[in-house]
Amino acid sequence: SLSKIADTGALFASRGDDSGTHKKEMSLWADTDVDLAAGSGAWYRETGSGMGATLNAGVGMDAYVMTDRATWISFDNKADFEIHVEGDEDLFNQYGVILVNPEKCENVDAASGQAFVDWVISDAGQQAIGEYKLNGQQLFFPNAD
Repeated sequence: SLSKIADTGALFASRGDDSGTHKKEMSLWADTDVDLAAGSGAWYRETGSGMGATLNAGVGMDAYVMTDRATWISFDNKADFEIHVEGDEDLFNQYGVILVNPEKCENVDAASGQAFVDWVISDAGQQAIGEYKLNGQQLFFPNAD
């Protein structure tokens, strides 16, 4: 658990970039009594980078890292790292699709954008998402129902 990582001072590499994955991580830390500010720069290391760069940093410093499934499966520099927690409903991190408002951004091709949104949430789009695999492993799980 995150509390055990903090209690032992084991290194933890965080994206620290305000991305969706980072926000999910922060919500999980908020459920603990851990003072991340006190651990910052010691055992808690924020990379300010994307997921791949954070995984590289984590492997380089032998740290725990919270990552999304798709990045982990496609990541080649795993060394002897392994997944410790997977499938826990607290780790669920929803992806979504939103059409950019053409009234706020005049260069948007709203018709094409809407066609993409419609396809992503259609049966065909959901099937394509569910069938997308890398190394025989499913990366995403559609749930537009």
